[in-house]
Amino acid sequence: MTETTARTVVDFDAVKTMAGTELGATEWREITQDMVNTFADATDDHQWIHVDPERAKDGPFGAPIAHGFLTLSLIIPFWGELFDVSDVKTKVNYGLDKVRFTSPVKVGSRVRAVMKLADVQEVKGDGLHLVVEATFEIEGEERPAVVAVFLARFYR
Repeated sequence: MTETTARTVVDFDAVKTMAGTELGATEWREITQDMVNTFADATDDHQWIHVDPERAKDGPFGAPIAHGFLTLSLIIPFWGELFDVSDVKTKVNYGLDKVRFTSPVKVGSRVRAVMKLADVQEVKGDGLHLVVEATFEIEGEERPAVVAVFLARFYR
């Protein structure tokens, strides 16, 4: 596993040369039942495998698990933990090209992201389009929780 990496902060012009750069790994973040319950309330997804710890003990995973989209939503704070551009006016989460939920994340587990700035392209409006490969690791597990291609745009 990759060691935790310090945040990379660069200016707009430097980003243009960074395609293929490994950004490293974030800090570990615990997935708590409180987080899962709050996410369930926000999304109206109260399936028992997420919000009923007693019933989930006898379920397919032996414990309650985080919603896949809860884990995926951590891409935003993880991204900010690893990378920033100093001289921009607007930062946009542009979307996702591919997402796979490859392993369940049990409540109480810790996850982190390992990211690579796979591609950088200039776009209209003095902007940059970034393609970021993100793998969410579960501490102590071989298989990742999520593998995603995240898209971001920066404009100056």
